Amino acid sequence: MVDAIQSIFSGTRLEDEAEEVLWSVVNLFHRRLSHTQKRLDDNEGRQRTALAEQDGSEVKSVELERLVAEGFSLTECRNAFEAMRDVAAEHYRVETGSAWLPRTGSKVSHRALTATVIDSRNFISAKRRSEIETHCPAGTRIAFTGGDYQDYDAIWQVLDQTREKYPDMILLHGGTPSGAELIAAKWADARSVTQVAFKPDWKANRKAAPFKRNDALLDTMPIGVIACPGTGITENLVDKARALGIPVKRIGNRKAS
Repeated sequence: MVDAIQSIFSGTRLEDEAEEVLWSVVNLFHRRLSHTQKRLDDNEGRQRTALAEQDGSEVKSVELERLVAEGFSLTECRNAFEAMRDVAAEHYRVETGSAWLPRTGSKVSHRALTATVIDSRNFISAKRRSEIETHCPAGTRIAFTGGDYQDYDAIWQVLDQTREKYPDMILLHGGTPSGAELIAAKWADARSVTQVAFKPDWKANRKAAPFKRNDALLDTMPIGVIACPGTGITENLVDKARALGIPVKRIGNRKAS
């Protein structure tokens, strides 16, 4: 489907719109996956209730059996949509050269945790519940921050060196759709490294959103921070990290861009 759309748009006046349309195709499967996951979560809750209400009667027993069967069916549906989403996302990457990422929320795979993109709110929520599952993977947390810094080779070199030292590393970054953080996100996708995107919550925190985001990222206590040249927001994270005793690795000069 993705290949067909790309071939139809290629060489026409709509060619510039191809990437957005291709993103929407992948997002179609992603949305169905999210909807099915919510139904599965609801089924799990109803199963727990039905299990607690078991009194030995046939009526209660049959209801529990029905919910269990429904749960298995929903799990198969979720896995199918997940597989279709992942295949479409790979075609998107081949056609556009960029990893497919959801605009909000997480992109996780229940088959493996490699190349996973996790929204920070899911990560923190799972961490508080001590659930080392798809939204809170175990590993060495490395924070990354930067502005409109474009030295692709320098960023990849430092990240490769870090991964060599910490093979189980999880990359924490601000989820910025351009500049150094986008380059780092693409590195994580290419190296199959789990990444957690800490995007500012502008609706809740307004102008303070980037600084609140920095606090939330550092609350996870990464063992180190990799910092590229950026703005005062970048330096705010660096200063707070050092105040917490977290070592900072600089890439490039410190002039804001």
